[in-house]
Amino acid sequence: MTVNSSNRQSPWQLYYGPNMGYIQEQYELYTKDPAAVDASYQEMFKQWGPPPADEGVQVSAAGTVPATAASAVPDPAYIKKLVDAGKLVVNIRTYGHLAANIYPLGNDTATDTRLLEPETYNLTREDLMAFPATLIWEDAPESVKNGWDAIQELKRVYTQSFAFEFGHVHAEDERTWLNRQAESGMAGKPLTTKERIDLLKRLFEVENFETFLHRTFVGQKRFSVEGNDVLIPMLDEIVREVAHDGAKNILMGMAHRGRLNVLAHVLGKPYSKIFSEFLHAPHKEPSEGSAGINFGWMGDVKYHLGAHRSIKAGETIETRITLANNPSHLEYVNPVVQGFTRAAQDDRTKAGYPEADFGAAACVVMHGDAAFAGEGIVAESLNFKKLIGYENGGTLHIIVNNRIGFTTESSDSRSTYYASDLAKGFNIPIVHVNADDPEACLAVIRMACEYRQKFKKDFLIDLVGYRRHGHNENDDPDVTQPLLYRKLRNHPTVSNLYAESLKTRGFIDADSVERLKAEVVSVLQASLDEAKKAGEAAAGTKPAPANTPETTVRRRSATTTTSVPLPNLKAINDAMLKWPASFNIYSKLERILKRRATMLDEGGKVDWGHAEALAFATILADGKPIRLSGQDSERGTFAHRNIVMHDTQTGESYCSLHTIPQARATFAVYNSPLSEESVLGFEYGYNVYSPETLTIWEAQFGDFANAAQVVFDQFISSGRDKWSEYSSLVMLLPHGYEGQGPEHSSARLERFLQMSANDNWTVANLSSAAQYFHLLRRQAALSDTVDAKPLIMMSPKSLLRNPRVASDPSQFSEGSFQLVLEQPGLGTKPEAVERLIFCSGKVAIDLDTAIETIQDDLSWVHIARIEQLYPFPKVEVERIISRFPNLKEIVWVQEEPQNMGAWNYMQPRLNARAPKGVSVRYNGRPKRSSPATGFSEVHQAEHQRLVAGAFDRGTLVSPDKSMEPQRVR
Repeated sequence: MTVNSSNRQSPWQLYYGPNMGYIQEQYELYTKDPAAVDASYQEMFKQWGPPPADEGVQVSAAGTVPATAASAVPDPAYIKKLVDAGKLVVNIRTYGHLAANIYPLGNDTATDTRLLEPETYNLTREDLMAFPATLIWEDAPESVKNGWDAIQELKRVYTQSFAFEFGHVHAEDERTWLNRQAESGMAGKPLTTKERIDLLKRLFEVENFETFLHRTFVGQKRFSVEGNDVLIPMLDEIVREVAHDGAKNILMGMAHRGRLNVLAHVLGKPYSKIFSEFLHAPHKEPSEGSAGINFGWMGDVKYHLGAHRSIKAGETIETRITLANNPSHLEYVNPVVQGFTRAAQDDRTKAGYPEADFGAAACVVMHGDAAFAGEGIVAESLNFKKLIGYENGGTLHIIVNNRIGFTTESSDSRSTYYASDLAKGFNIPIVHVNADDPEACLAVIRMACEYRQKFKKDFLIDLVGYRRHGHNENDDPDVTQPLLYRKLRNHPTVSNLYAESLKTRGFIDADSVERLKAEVVSVLQASLDEAKKAGEAAAGTKPAPANTPETTVRRRSATTTTSVPLPNLKAINDAMLKWPASFNIYSKLERILKRRATMLDEGGKVDWGHAEALAFATILADGKPIRLSGQDSERGTFAHRNIVMHDTQTGESYCSLHTIPQARATFAVYNSPLSEESVLGFEYGYNVYSPETLTIWEAQFGDFANAAQVVFDQFISSGRDKWSEYSSLVMLLPHGYEGQGPEHSSARLERFLQMSANDNWTVANLSSAAQYFHLLRRQAALSDTVDAKPLIMMSPKSLLRNPRVASDPSQFSEGSFQLVLEQPGLGTKPEAVERLIFCSGKVAIDLDTAIETIQDDLSWVHIARIEQLYPFPKVEVERIISRFPNLKEIVWVQEEPQNMGAWNYMQPRLNARAPKGVSVRYNGRPKRSSPATGFSEVHQAEHQRLVAGAFDRGTLVSPDKSMEPQRVR
């Protein structure tokens, strides 16, 4: 064998000392049996001949030279080329996506791909061929022999119909796995012939469903999936993969585009049922859409509705698929469906924290490209990825990318290069894939599912397609994108592209393709005929009865017993106040807990924080799990809770509610991220999916709930009317005027009262610890029943430690929740009462405090605290008013400005119940644009004025005009 004497550099320059000895041993084995050495060495020996036998001789481009101290060092020029080749490999992996074929209609944005070219590094083909492929690509397949072949193969891998972005993934083991999957695994699982034909049929079903609707129901909106048709088979593949991995539940969330197709093909909603909604069939179940108003439900439009489906894969695997209902507010379903998923994973049957089985359920969220970059809720929801109270073992994200937001180009909707770039900040692997290459799309799904199964983390797929119509099917897209839609009119659909590909590769013939199309169309036509017949039959039926779900399904529950026998309370209290002997408790906290030991004794008083703890413990004893989350909820924003203690020496935590012997269910408390809308959405989803759980969200200050207004408006307040979705979620919103400024005073009570209707939730503003205890227990008892509804609680701040709020032990063991409380000591002479004050919450305690300082006779005035504002306690209010025959006026006293708080809600209700000749008026702060003053002295002056006005008998005779309701300007 002769040594290659060309001017290319010999690889033997890289080896000397022990390494050269190893090469010589390999060559000896090669001479005896070439197959005995690695293929890369076979190629080297075949090309370059034997290594130098004498360690004192080095082979270089110039031939053999005697070894010296200097010549024993490898040629620097050669080493630099090898290093540069390594840089090229890294950059192909990192930036190959810039040159990938991921745009079905081409990419109008010029990209700089010079980092992917050897010339950028002054590397020639000959340079790269001078060393084995494995020197720059450890996992190079056997067919790739040298550096040049390695570079070409890597460029092919990283620039085809899928483009990989893994360089931002910090964990080296994950990054290595991802690169290996990209470089070998993607091509290692080709579809079988049957799978290819099934995929083609599915694409025909997706496309023809849309075109059939378009042709049959002319002018009706449906927000079609056309342009990203392959989304449906991708979801099919996710279902197969995660079901095979053992998931019993698959929870999906998406916006409106493509939802009807997902409902039909992934959720299995019959075509006839969907067609009937377009035909406006009059008699349907409430969950089926807006036509359900015949039964007293408001319903929702077709493309907002969700569904459930149970499927069986083989004989042993059964999976339930849920598509969450979603209003059109784009990405707000994301945290809701993540809450669904965690609820499906948690085992809540034993004391302690729930045990999450991440394999039991999988979360799939579909995003819009403009919304993913534009909606802040996306970042908040991505942040759940590894948070202990919110993680779900990896959400599978698909950006259904049609490259247009309503009518807006990508250049107007985001500052990032890709719609998916936000996910890089959360170390989420990203694959961009061409929606016109169905096989590539399924390969990416398999990779994503394997990653989730292995690493229990999120994965994002950017499905790059287009939008065949305008924003909806009535919208003319040529107005804003004339060039794009001129190109689109000549662009074949993905089903036709794939059919041609399969025919070219010999997997199917033309006749079989036409038969598949005909079968799909015939099924659609038969379903339409069925829907029409059903509509005609329903048109002749007797109208629905007048009674509605208000009086049938949503019946008011019987009185619920919420008291707990005193011996039981004491036993629970003793258990809650124990901790391990080795636990080093903070001394200040120890003093607080020791005070709680005697609160249930005769003469004792139970404060707000301990009333809550007792409520939690007794609910757990009843077998009801509890989940509480919010910012600093373990301790409580105002340090009133301390439900989780921390060892002062080790930092280890301890929660007594996990160890009390009476607990028969889990207690989960989590300090949430600094986020309102995503956390509230998550807790709503958790509660809807796990209705037996008393789920509580606590705002740090009630004002902070402003940031979650979309979730209140579009899910919590109206979810039951729109989607028949029951929730018993509790929202604790700290509220009260204590001179802390405009942003730490008001939880915006007025907004929740404005949204109150149809018995949709409970709004409460309490004034005693016992009331809180009973209300929590009532809420837990109503959960998982048709009477379940959310609870909006104006929870206290300064009242947490106010002794006037603390309650006698007997009120816990013998009492119940009272809709209205009357002021003790007043109203004892009904015929003397001329002014009846109604109020709620903290101002009631302010009035109670003021009474002690008033020396004058107060027999002319009485006070009633409305503890539950909605539903309005009309019976109790009417009963109280009727007791006072000489009443002259009813006064509503509140701490909030006149245009805020409960006044506008209470005024018409009090007017309707005021006896003839009795006026109804307001006492409180005047109208304001800001909720409260930021100056403590101004606050005190206002506070003193409204309290004094409540007890000023002079205004009874000659009303103070400044106190009257002001004319709206």
